Amino acid sequence: MPQLECFESERVLREPGAGEISPCEPTYEVAGPAGAPVIVVLGGISATRHVTANHADPRPGWWNDIVGDGGTIDTTTHRVLGVDFLDGGRARDGRPARTVTTHDQAAAVAAALDAIGVAQAAAFVGASYGGMVALAFAETYPHRVERVVAISAPHEPHPMSTALRALQRRVVELGLATGHSREAMSIARGIAMTTYRSGREFAGRFDTEPVERGSGWAAFPVERYLRAHGERFAERWAAERFLALSLSADLHRVEPAAISTPTTLISAEGDTIVPREQLETLAQRLAGPARLVDLPSIRGHDAFLTEPATLGPILERALSTMILT
Repeated sequence: MPQLECFESERVLREPGAGEISPCEPTYEVAGPAGAPVIVVLGGISATRHVTANHADPRPGWWNDIVGDGGTIDTTTHRVLGVDFLDGGRARDGRPARTVTTHDQAAAVAAALDAIGVAQAAAFVGASYGGMVALAFAETYPHRVERVVAISAPHEPHPMSTALRALQRRVVELGLATGHSREAMSIARGIAMTTYRSGREFAGRFDTEPVERGSGWAAFPVERYLRAHGERFAERWAAERFLALSLSADLHRVEPAAISTPTTLISAEGDTIVPREQLETLAQRLAGPARLVDLPSIRGHDAFLTEPATLGPILERALSTMILT
């Protein structure tokens, strides 16, 4: 397994549910051989710095199917930098203490690169929210990354995606106001899962007949699925972190004409959060060489997690070839 490095920072972050914050809690992990080219890898808002298993932490990472020894992103030939997202801290009322933006996250990545003595990353691979950060990084630090791969990540949020996230935040705000924040977080995550996956997947996966029913109520298979995901999320996440990162996604804006870094955009089939037409517009407006590639899937936005066999060759090409058009 690849070796791991970490550094200390005054802005210490804690993996949700990890207990008390340690003074030496690392805000990033680096897996791979010393001196090898660095690839920054960031995922969605629930991803952590632990991208892949390594000697210091042998637990599977959130992208173990893509990153690791001999993987599509090979940690025998590259170092992989994973960074915990900033979340704005916690105010006394349980809400975020401050707003955090994707450009703030990009600055945190730059600080991590500084800490490990890397002037320029070979690539920045970001999926979902991590892809937004990758675009913000390329806009702000164009000389610090050779190429960008942004999966299901736009230059600005789609209004329908903002509408859904705004409703999720209202649910959590209501939970905070009424003392039911955990239940509210579970419901908000359940709503989110309906956007991360596709109607096509749900239609083939869940029966429409209720599994239980009583006088005036019924429980459905898809409802149980959403509840289970929601409850697991609520166990690990604090309301202020969810509110901060959800809002950060809706505040995300980059100017495509200011991004000259060669960029591969990957569009997941059936993605309702980031429709393909949005990425078409982004590809046309980027100042540097750009390529838009389709990722076939029935699972929608979450395809970067669920389709490693299909995504792998796309990533290999994006990371090994120059973009000419």
